[in-house]
Amino acid sequence: MRTIIFLLQKEFRQIRRNKTILPIIFVMPIIQLLILVHATTFEIKNVKLCVVDQDMSNTSQRLVHRLEGSSFFKITANTFSFDEAQQQLATNKADMIVNIPSGFSNDLIKENHATVQLIPNAINANFATLAYSYASNVIFDFNKSILTEWAGNISPQPLKTITTQARFWYNPEMNYKWFMFPGIMVILITMIGMFLSGLNLVREKEIGTSEQLNVTPMQKYQFIIGKLLPFLIIGIFELFLATLLGKLIYGVPLVGSIWVLVAFTFIYLLVVLGIGLFISTMAETQQQMMFIAFFVVIVFILLSGIFTPMESMPIWVQKFNTINPLSYFMRVIRMVMLKGSGFSDLIAEFISLSIYAAAILSLATWRYRKTA
Repeated sequence: MRTIIFLLQKEFRQIRRNKTILPIIFVMPIIQLLILVHATTFEIKNVKLCVVDQDMSNTSQRLVHRLEGSSFFKITANTFSFDEAQQQLATNKADMIVNIPSGFSNDLIKENHATVQLIPNAINANFATLAYSYASNVIFDFNKSILTEWAGNISPQPLKTITTQARFWYNPEMNYKWFMFPGIMVILITMIGMFLSGLNLVREKEIGTSEQLNVTPMQKYQFIIGKLLPFLIIGIFELFLATLLGKLIYGVPLVGSIWVLVAFTFIYLLVVLGIGLFISTMAETQQQMMFIAFFVVIVFILLSGIFTPMESMPIWVQKFNTINPLSYFMRVIRMVMLKGSGFSDLIAEFISLSIYAAAILSLATWRYRKTA
């Protein structure tokens, strides 16, 4: 135990003196949480519309004003030429064309139906789908108001309609930042644990101090504990810091127990520290370690469910996520913070992460060769 304490003192002195690590520990989390939460959002606002109103009737103008009054749309161009509208879409001056054909109002009155053409820019399929859905809802509401007016003119009895009231659990305001913030926290803790621990070990190789440590009577497990424990402590500190910033800046709640979150973070950090140690045993330079870790982290992040739900991924990807620790922790941190899930609700994830931690740490320890 005394040997480990001396090692911890040495590691914290090295961290304090390292001008590269300190900004990563204290500055990077703040910048990441302040910027990425706003940047990584699927909320769509200010969709640029090009309106081709070939009818120019009172009804078509009411529809255009209804679209313009929505917070999601911004009319940037009005034209009578469909070719000009296509040019607006091709040059990214418009995100969607709203084509109201000639005779729109007459068809609506005489035939009881009329058509409106929506042409979104589908280079970004998700953007196009959401923009089309928003516009369709605006048109549906407009159509409903027209029917209500006509029914009132024909009969003194009001038109009977079915109304629905939606109640959203866990995120009643549908605030996308509440969904993204826990995901950014997972990436932050992963970067701190995996990159810093791996770089620290490889740096010992580069400057030659690892060979000096290897010829000491110190045991292998003491060396590994002394190397990994400081970053475990730093990772827990980053968790508390991120949780506090989320509450103060974005109002993200912590419905569940902070101690359940700490317990899972502890286990998860053992996993990513083990991965960082394993990578460091294969790399000879910090640059090699960065390349390997960057590849691993990018794959894990994209498959973790931070941007798209795992349920919508192909079956083989869902099976591959069995070895993706980020997918477990991403699910856990959102369930604890937003749903208030307890330990009993997450026992399967806890067992999986515990097995993962034991396996990767054992493999990394076996790979580390102490030439004493």
